[in-house]
Order: sequence, then structure tokens, then C-alpha cells
Amino acid sequence: MNTNKLNSVPLFIDLEASGFGRGSYPIEVGVADENQKVMSLLIKPEDHWTHWDEGAAEIHGISRDVLMKAGISAKDVALSLNEKFIGKILYSDGWSFDSSWLGLLYNDVGIFQRFKLETVTKILTQAQLEIWDKTKKEIGDAMNHTRHRASVDAKILQQTYIKTLEITSK
Repeated sequence: MNTNKLNSVPLFIDLEASGFGRGSYPIEVGVADENQKVMSLLIKPEDHWTHWDEGAAEIHGISRDVLMKAGISAKDVALSLNEKFIGKILYSDGWSFDSSWLGLLYNDVGIFQRFKLETVTKILTQAQLEIWDKTKKEIGDAMNHTRHRASVDAKILQQTYIKTLEITSK
């Protein structure tokens, strides 16, 4: 890879949720950072977060019982994200869902989000956009990606960005 073309690697975020639409809430957040390291945090549902979609659970493979036992409080997740990513921009390929779930997380615990969430299309060239889906699938296949877990998805997004930049910069 030509490092002159890639001075810094954008940060990517992905969230998994209890379902889609009204009543859904975040259950896992994953971030691929500027050093290409990933982190994942399971979120213990707040008492009033009761919606649960078994179809969504089949996709991400996380049970509500696992969240209740191994999840971190929503407040601690919000504080941790703020501490690690204050002032930074994190990119998502599902901005409308991810921004809604992050907004709910921060709103429900009464904490101001100290990083910005943007759609990945803000940093992609037209050439990158044209090969994005194909490249993302190839990278996911190469990583033997079978379940949608937040940290794996964030890593796939970041690696797709790097690979599409590499291809289009030749």
C-alpha cells in the first residue's frame, strides 16, 4: 500500500441492536480505531429497553441473557466512547440506524456525545463507491465473516476503505 495516499486511517463504528425500527436500542458497539485495532462493548439494556426481535438476534447471535450477564451499563459505554474518541469523527455505513441508536444511548443516560458520527460516503470518492460493495463482500468472505458482530463489521468497513483507496490510487 502506498502510505503517502493513506496518511491516517479513518475510524469506523458499527452497532448491533435489539431489532429495527421503533423500540429498538443498541446492544453492542464496535470501533476500528486509527491504529486498525478493534474494540467491542456489549451494552446491558436499560430497564425500559424491552423490545427484542428474535430475527435480529439470529443475525447478530447475541442473546438478551448474555447482555444482562456480560453487558456493561449504557452509562459506562457512553463514558468509555467519549473518553476514547473525544473530538474525533467515526464513520458508519448504516448512519441512519447507528446515529439513532447512539442518540438513544446518550440521551437515555443523560450524557453529551463528544465525538461525531458521519456516513462513510462523506470520505469516499466516486471510484471507491463504485467498488465498495464488491470489495466489502470479498473482505468479509476472506475474514470468514458469518455473524454480524459490531467489532468485526467495523473492521471490515475499515479494511474495505483501505482496499478501495489502494485500488483507486493506482
